[in-house]
Amino acid sequence: MPLLEIDRISLRFGGVTALSEVSFHVNKGEIFALIGPNGAGKTSMLNCISGLYKPASGSIRFCGDEIVSLPPAQRAARGIARSFQNIELFKHMTVLDNLMLGRHVRMRSGIISCGLYWGRAQKEEIAHREVVEEIIRFLEIQAYRNKPVGTLAYGLQKRVEMGRALALEPELLLLDEPMAGMNSEEKEDMARFILDINDERGTTIILIEHDMGVVMDLSQHIAVLDFGRCIGFGTPQQIQENPLVIQAYLGQEA
Repeated sequence: MPLLEIDRISLRFGGVTALSEVSFHVNKGEIFALIGPNGAGKTSMLNCISGLYKPASGSIRFCGDEIVSLPPAQRAARGIARSFQNIELFKHMTVLDNLMLGRHVRMRSGIISCGLYWGRAQKEEIAHREVVEEIIRFLEIQAYRNKPVGTLAYGLQKRVEMGRALALEPELLLLDEPMAGMNSEEKEDMARFILDINDERGTTIILIEHDMGVVMDLSQHIAVLDFGRCIGFGTPQQIQENPLVIQAYLGQEA
């Protein structure tokens, strides 16, 4: 059974159709790429999966369960986390505090015990802090742990945002253009982290990325969107040989 099944999802904003009858599936443990021209509906699809948008029709099944009616918090609690195309961090807060926010759906202590910071709440925060410290080591950002996020370079902020999503300990990680605006060295680092997250942690990843070299190197399967429709689905080799994809996105040789 696939980890995620998208079945005939349609999304409309007034008279504008952002997604039209889109279907694909993502297997457990793979890196899956979602590509297409600007405005093709890629981020809209991630918003439907994470719960920010509710589709007009269609089905989204995660681990075999229908989740299309669940709010974002319940999807996060089930193990779906995401990063954003535009960095959505609390820039006045430290790296450590931003990552700790990613643990909020895993916290079980009540308001009173958390306010008093005693007993169960204290033990729970220590345990969450250990998880976050491991992520800081994993992403090699120890030197920045106590620095306000707003003072960091852009590439490091993108790494912190991915770390906050990892703090949820997701089964499915949605990455919306994690390498946008990066130089070649920063892209290599991010690609390495994505591969390590998938390999060492067993996390399934859906990746939106415009760098076709990165997409073809990292992903096992790809879905291609164009004007809200899925015009291609398959392995990197199948996508490269798909005439509709070549015409709409990859470009034909002169």
